[in-house]
Amino acid sequence: MLGPTYHYGEGIHVVDSGYDHAEFDAIHLIIEQGRIAVVDTAVNASIPHLLAEIVRLGFTPDCVDYVILTHVHLDHAGGAGQLMNTLPEARLVVHPRGARHMIDPSKLVTATYDVYGKENAIRKYGDILPVAAERVIEAGHETTVSLAGRELLLLDTPGHARHHICIRDARTGHLFTGDTFGLAYREFNANGRQYIYPTTSPSQFDPVALHASVDMIAGWKPEAVYVTHYSQVREVSRIAADMHRLIDAQLELALRERNAGHERHQRIVAALNGLVKAEAASQNWGLQNDDACKILAGDIELNAQGMEIWLDSQI
Repeated sequence: MLGPTYHYGEGIHVVDSGYDHAEFDAIHLIIEQGRIAVVDTAVNASIPHLLAEIVRLGFTPDCVDYVILTHVHLDHAGGAGQLMNTLPEARLVVHPRGARHMIDPSKLVTATYDVYGKENAIRKYGDILPVAAERVIEAGHETTVSLAGRELLLLDTPGHARHHICIRDARTGHLFTGDTFGLAYREFNANGRQYIYPTTSPSQFDPVALHASVDMIAGWKPEAVYVTHYSQVREVSRIAADMHRLIDAQLELALRERNAGHERHQRIVAALNGLVKAEAASQNWGLQNDDACKILAGDIELNAQGMEIWLDSQI
């Protein structure tokens, strides 16, 4: 079951990618004077639904000018090659560190196999198709692209990954933040409030850079940001403060287990589950105790892996 395609106004839409479960993985559309920018693509299996939604909104594939990837993790970029094959006018916009992996995805695929296991990765993502180099725009910090005159500013925002960009829409002042501004699953919401949890997944987690990127995003003072997991978040200054606090809380737990030997991973995962339960209780999340941990189970596992790689890099 898919969540609905929703229009936030000013030409900004969210399309549920259908990846994993409903309202888990968002594809955003920015539409201006009949021209479209797609922000993140999810996976190959998401592409037919995305194209059908573009048609349902009254457009055709040749209306898409840009496919913008916040970063090249496959839940954000796995369908990019397949999508680009259907869009005759589109250019792919991606961080310079990620561009080579879209042109030749072999190393990206190998890294994904290392994290998820080959069979599981193929089941989740399918075959990752390359994008022709001449169709790729490498978006360094403060690169701009024009969508029918609507300026989209690309910002280098490492911390979750070194190949991460965020997109500032000049029309609204809103930002599309991928995973840099954390996870805001709809199941967390309660009493009209939204809640956040950082993602520190492997293999390029950098806490100093992530804190700086969160500050950069909040420093623009947007009324809203759009995270991939899942969509629009408001009260940005409050959410940013929670991000900073929870990044540090996770690190403190990981550092305590730095020398735990072969039990380190298991102990970090257990500590993160405890942190999630405590956060859910103190903030009155919409899910509590084991239910909160269940919705974050995959992220807790990846967060632990990412922090362990960071711990080992500090030796």
